[in-house]
Amino acid sequence: MQLDARQPVIIGVAQYTDRPGRLEEAMEPLAMMELVARQAARDGGSEALLEKLDNITVVNLASWRYQHPPALLAERLGCGPRDLLHSAMGGDSPQRLMNLLAERIFTGRNRLALLVGAEAFASVVKARKEGVQLPWTPPVASSRVDEEEKPGSSPLEAHYDLALPIRVYPLFENAIRYRLGLDMDEHRRRLGLLCARMTQVAAANPYAWFRQARSAEEIVSVTPENRMICFPYTKYMNAILEVNQAACAIVTSVEVARELGIPQERWVFVWSGATLADIWFLSERPSLDRSLAHELVLTRALEQAGVSADQVDMFDFYSCFPSAVQAAMLAVGMQPDDPRPFTVTGGLPYAGGPGSNYSLHAIAAMVEALRSRPDAIGMVSSMGWYFTKHAAGVYSARPPAHPYRPYDPREDMARVEAQERPPLLEEADGPGVVETYTIVYNREGQPEQGIVVGRMEGDSGGRFLAHTEPNQEVFDLMAGSEFVGRRGTVRHDRQQRRNLFYPD
Repeated sequence: MQLDARQPVIIGVAQYTDRPGRLEEAMEPLAMMELVARQAARDGGSEALLEKLDNITVVNLASWRYQHPPALLAERLGCGPRDLLHSAMGGDSPQRLMNLLAERIFTGRNRLALLVGAEAFASVVKARKEGVQLPWTPPVASSRVDEEEKPGSSPLEAHYDLALPIRVYPLFENAIRYRLGLDMDEHRRRLGLLCARMTQVAAANPYAWFRQARSAEEIVSVTPENRMICFPYTKYMNAILEVNQAACAIVTSVEVARELGIPQERWVFVWSGATLADIWFLSERPSLDRSLAHELVLTRALEQAGVSADQVDMFDFYSCFPSAVQAAMLAVGMQPDDPRPFTVTGGLPYAGGPGSNYSLHAIAAMVEALRSRPDAIGMVSSMGWYFTKHAAGVYSARPPAHPYRPYDPREDMARVEAQERPPLLEEADGPGVVETYTIVYNREGQPEQGIVVGRMEGDSGGRFLAHTEPNQEVFDLMAGSEFVGRRGTVRHDRQQRRNLFYPD
């Protein structure tokens, strides 16, 4: 097939991990972004590429706030692109933005675009603990963001302490376990084996924050170093935010890549991309063991590329917590013992979770892997908030068999919006059944709070959010046997202004 001149291609990538010996030597995010931008340009042939950029897009930057990061970066790079974008927050951002840039390249709105992001949470947290003032560009109270931003949790969800990823993703995990019909021991082994595979990839990744392979038993065993965070996740299963990392990708068209004299062996073709959001708040979704938008995005990215999941040679599924990986594997029909990689970095708990920017590291790593395997096909997925925002893309160093075409989400958006929302009861009283749950543990590893999402029995079938009593006997019941499906009584405590669930 003759290549379409408008076909999007990635021509340069770079990653960087900053491990300063002293805080004074730590690089600020802006400096790291400049570094990887120059490295990505050299990867594409020459730093002279930067002078020709007509788009700089920066993934949401949270660890250190600048007035408008893309403009500051353009100044440091000595270029003047007409389009500057600083994204909203969300782990979906890098893949979603790659889809956006690929479409803009294809339609001719941009010719040469740079996608970049960096975070320095490790240095910022350490400086705060030590009372050190970092000698960086003075921060501002809030950054300009060029996209609409919405909170990830509703006020009611936040009232029940469901406004942190460490507390929300275990809800999905326990619901998935129940869907799969696994008992507690089977589920524990499944989590250990899944995470152990990820650590092996991280151990071989020169940019990983933790380059250490761990055994399945080490990951699931509760120890002082590996305390329980929120059931069923130990510390080793949680994304690690305190990292200093940056990544970059440069995307253009076949026509411009040829004009610039970039050899085709450096190209990686963007075969497809899809982006979609689910019903925004998790308490309004029909089920908590899957996401329709997630499944549609993965399906559409494959369909747009003209391939099946079985034809993909390597994946990088978003991996903030094991539930995200498992949901993706279930969506594409991938079994736990499938030998194909489901991460090319090692994932957020081991390679590192630099705020919203992880998936740009996945894209960069995928480009490198595909250059070394020119006939292989790779897929990257990303996820924002709580199984809320989804994006996926298919890549290969081999030209696509089907011409690139932008994804039109309108039909799928209508399907998502048509999902039946359960009635949500702020004040619930009566018999109910658990849909999913978690237990929150303190820093000493002791359980201190039970959180339940359930449905009322009877005609209404309304959904309730609730806490359990801080009772060791109840905590033992929740952690020791399957609590999803358990019946009990819900009572609304008007003094505490919250529902309490009492298991039978």
